[in-house]
Amino acid sequence: MIDFPTEVIEAYNRSQSYIRKTPLEHSPYLSKLIDGNVYLKLDNIQKTGSFKFRGAVSKMTSLNDAEKAKGVVTASTGNHGAACSLAMSLLGIDGKIVVPEIVHQNKVENILNNGGKVEYHGDDCLVAEEKAQKISNSTGATYISPYNDPAIICGQGTMGYEIDQDLKNIDSVFVSVGGGGLISGIGGYLKSVQENVKMVGVSPKNSCVMYESIKAGKQLDLPSEPTLSDGTAGGVEMGSITFELCQEIIDEFILVTEDEIADGIRMGVEKHHQLIEGAAGAAIAGFLQMEKYLSGQTVVIVMCGGNISSEVLKGIL
Repeated sequence: MIDFPTEVIEAYNRSQSYIRKTPLEHSPYLSKLIDGNVYLKLDNIQKTGSFKFRGAVSKMTSLNDAEKAKGVVTASTGNHGAACSLAMSLLGIDGKIVVPEIVHQNKVENILNNGGKVEYHGDDCLVAEEKAQKISNSTGATYISPYNDPAIICGQGTMGYEIDQDLKNIDSVFVSVGGGGLISGIGGYLKSVQENVKMVGVSPKNSCVMYESIKAGKQLDLPSEPTLSDGTAGGVEMGSITFELCQEIIDEFILVTEDEIADGIRMGVEKHHQLIEGAAGAAIAGFLQMEKYLSGQTVVIVMCGGNISSEVLKGIL
């Protein structure tokens, strides 16, 4: 489906002059919990405050001149939209971002501040994606999927490339899962170069469509409840290539509660001095849930984003 070693490195070569190589920081606190070594991949300090910038740049740098001239359109709860907005600005491409009406205002401001145009539509990521695809069909603009695109997935996989450059012999990697593009990219690459690595997916109980789909062995269309992990919330596009990739790549899947996500966010702020959003808090929560099974391991936890509103953060702290 995707030749991960080759295509991820190609994406990295296209993207590296735009993306930020983020630190892989050792966590003394979390390491002590498992008598092992735990590292945080700090993509919360990636440009636009999220890993999504990697995929956006990878996709847009893969377009030819004619495609760039017709512009792009995408859909997002915020992070992917902000990422596409900045990528469009840097590459001189016109475009529009469709967002669901439930999106946090700070994420919309992030899109606007990076020069993007916003259109509100629907109350779920999937509904917004369908609207963006209709705009693409009617205007000829390239639709930039948040996750259902090899160039996007391989762009997210550039994080796996960086992790491998910094750390060998990894036992487990914890990644929050929504549409599945991030864990597909990171896991697809890491498993091709570190054959013993275990990929652990983490989703909020309130919105776990990929988890339930994998459990059922087929894609499901399920409702989602509000969650602090808004970056992973919502449905998964039917027919998405990430479903089969996640089936293959995810070795273990964990669900976390809203209280556990809040604890994860607090731990990021208080123990590591990192501003992280709910999806990153979910990854920490997944690690804490599995703590007793990780004794002596070398573990990476992906801090996928740092775009959390001051109001949400205030309520947690």
